[in-house]
Amino acid sequence: MVKNNKKPRLRFKGFTDEWEQRKLGELAQLITKGTTPLDKSNTGSINFIKIENINPDTGEIQTNNTISYEEHIGYLRRSQLLESDILFSIAGTLGRTAIVKNDILPANTNQALAIIRLKEGDLKYITTILRGKSVENFIKKNPTIGAQPNLSLEQVSNLLINYPKNEEQTKIGDFFYNLDNLITLHQRKYDKLLNVKKALLDKMFPKNQEKTPKIRFKGFFDAWEQRKLGEIAKSTIGEFIIKTKQKEDNLYPVYNGGTSYTGFYDAYNNEGNKILVSARGANAGFVNIVKTRYWAGNSCYSIDLVERKIYNIDFIYQEMKKNQSRFIDNQQAANIPSVSKTDVEKFEIIFPKFAEQEKIAEFFVNLDNLITLHQRECEKLKNI
Repeated sequence: MVKNNKKPRLRFKGFTDEWEQRKLGELAQLITKGTTPLDKSNTGSINFIKIENINPDTGEIQTNNTISYEEHIGYLRRSQLLESDILFSIAGTLGRTAIVKNDILPANTNQALAIIRLKEGDLKYITTILRGKSVENFIKKNPTIGAQPNLSLEQVSNLLINYPKNEEQTKIGDFFYNLDNLITLHQRKYDKLLNVKKALLDKMFPKNQEKTPKIRFKGFFDAWEQRKLGEIAKSTIGEFIIKTKQKEDNLYPVYNGGTSYTGFYDAYNNEGNKILVSARGANAGFVNIVKTRYWAGNSCYSIDLVERKIYNIDFIYQEMKKNQSRFIDNQQAANIPSVSKTDVEKFEIIFPKFAEQEKIAEFFVNLDNLITLHQRECEKLKNI
């Protein structure tokens, strides 16, 4: 919206009228909330929606909690959900929004979610506005002080809604509804591919104490061998990072914990195509692979294979990534989790002959590229 809050900067063709501002309570026939069920066994037949069941980006509702039919029609009768109700979180996590669809009904909810039942206004448009910056800013300025952030039903009722004519509402609502569906589609593909990869890693690498995997590419039969990482690779800790030298955009990415680059240097201390292991802190043991030249900080190890004609770097990376929890699982309790050079060198690798390594590596590199594609598409659409 522009400064006078009467017209947006970007509009669909043919709309020129100024917008009104209306209180949400004027547009709703009902604004209420539920309460905590008496029976918390989660064994009933009625879906029970909590904040964590609502996807924060798309508003999709995932159902995994239930209450009894008796409570639904009795103690929790006030918060029985109807198709096209809007759910709006008002405790803890504020402003998470969803539309109730017929496929989750019958359903109920608790006191952390307000139920908004409209009498006028386009449902998709109002939901879009409730997810927008103006409501986000209101929430930041007006939470009730207490043990956790929360909004009262009165505050929800007083939310100001920028309100164009119905036809323009419908255009805007449909646009964002379709965009949310596209985000959901890519998110589902991303999640599905992650699950596929996890399942295939379990089946295409041998289990503990075994020498062959359950699934293999055609033509491979030999038992796999086992070595310690220190026998097949050199590991070196990085160098101290001077923060004032880092730039937002330059030649060589800087890694200091393995998870992702933290900036750029105009120099590098490692050639690319190496595996990184985070050395300390919350991400200790995190495994990554870097293909380009980079600067390694003093909180990560760079792993360089000694013989590239015997060991495939992408194959070794996939196995280390699959089992990265080993770096921390056997440690004694400590204030700061850490991985020593000894921990890296004694990490056990099981591997087949080079030709089979190449097949497995190529398969998972392609799968990772597909996962990254859907992840980036999701992020791009969310930014849009």
